[in-house]
Amino acid sequence: MWDDAVTGYDFGDTHPMDPVRLALTMGLVRAFGLDTAVDLRSAKPVGDSTLRLVHRQDYVAAVRAASADPRSADQSYGLGTVDDPAFAGMHEASALIAGLSVGAAEAVWRGETEHAVNFTGGLHHAMPGSAAGFCVYNDPALAIARLLELGAERVAYVDVDVHHGDGVQAAFWEDPRVLTISLHEHPRTLFPQTGWPEETGSGAGEGAAVNVALPAGTGDAGWLRAFHAVVPELLADFRPQVLVTQHGADTHFEDPLAHLAVSLDAQRSVMESCHELAHRYADGRWVALGGGGYAVVDVVPRSWTHLVGIAAHAPVDPESVVPPSWRDLVYARTRQLGPGRMTDGRTPAWQAWEDGYDPADRLDQAVLASRKAAFPLRGLLT
Repeated sequence: MWDDAVTGYDFGDTHPMDPVRLALTMGLVRAFGLDTAVDLRSAKPVGDSTLRLVHRQDYVAAVRAASADPRSADQSYGLGTVDDPAFAGMHEASALIAGLSVGAAEAVWRGETEHAVNFTGGLHHAMPGSAAGFCVYNDPALAIARLLELGAERVAYVDVDVHHGDGVQAAFWEDPRVLTISLHEHPRTLFPQTGWPEETGSGAGEGAAVNVALPAGTGDAGWLRAFHAVVPELLADFRPQVLVTQHGADTHFEDPLAHLAVSLDAQRSVMESCHELAHRYADGRWVALGGGGYAVVDVVPRSWTHLVGIAAHAPVDPESVVPPSWRDLVYARTRQLGPGRMTDGRTPAWQAWEDGYDPADRLDQAVLASRKAAFPLRGLLT
């Protein structure tokens, strides 16, 4: 899913969410010829009826007003703040990104494709009545809500962004049809200060939210161990009809806004695992989204190009040399030198949870806390 107009989602020159990351990602996708390996399509911006599946009408009206006159932004809705400055055309750009995610979900549900990618999406912090964390409309939640509207009875959402997927969790907090799983840096050390293991849903949705709060400094081995200690077992039990995943690139050790130490190669490994899990448990139905990521030259384009390649069944060899034409594009757009290869030179490995755990290890403590909080609610052993 792509439309050049997504680069209009622009909070300004000094904001960390620089839309050049989207343009450079699409440039790298094209440089590797992946645009010819996929059905490249756009979609209409979502309208008010779709937005109301998740967002309150008064909030949508506030976004429209701030979009028309940024000086009138109502900060009570999280608009016009440092994190979410108002800008002209904000509603239109946000609705387009959401439309691409909803279009991806519709295409997968209707059987037009097994997999669909919208790396411009993954804006998981937006709440029903407010903007938050650089996110205006919550496209992952809107895509999931649309799947439910079309008749899906079980949708799993796996979020591996460094920040907790709080907005998606909130949207389906009481809905047993949606299983949300978020692996993120511990809320003690990172925005949005939510995503504790004890957050497990409520009412009919009790046990439908799972949170793995990872210690700051977690690297490849711990990140992959946590993912494989939690996600496959939950998906095997839930048996989703569609798997929706969010692949924020800000877990990377070069990201300036967080404190995990994950490599591009480990990110790629999780993408491959999500692909395999979609085939194993969701009949191949996979909607893959982008998310955070603020190392806009060195990390984001390479990470999401790998995501597109994996989803297209045309994976990019990590040892591939980055095409010189793309590095020229990087220099022209940013006056920076782009990376030379599609790898950080790591060979990710992890110890399986089934082999035992160390109760004195902080990573294992985090995993165990999540399993103890959520697994019994789903009838699973900790």
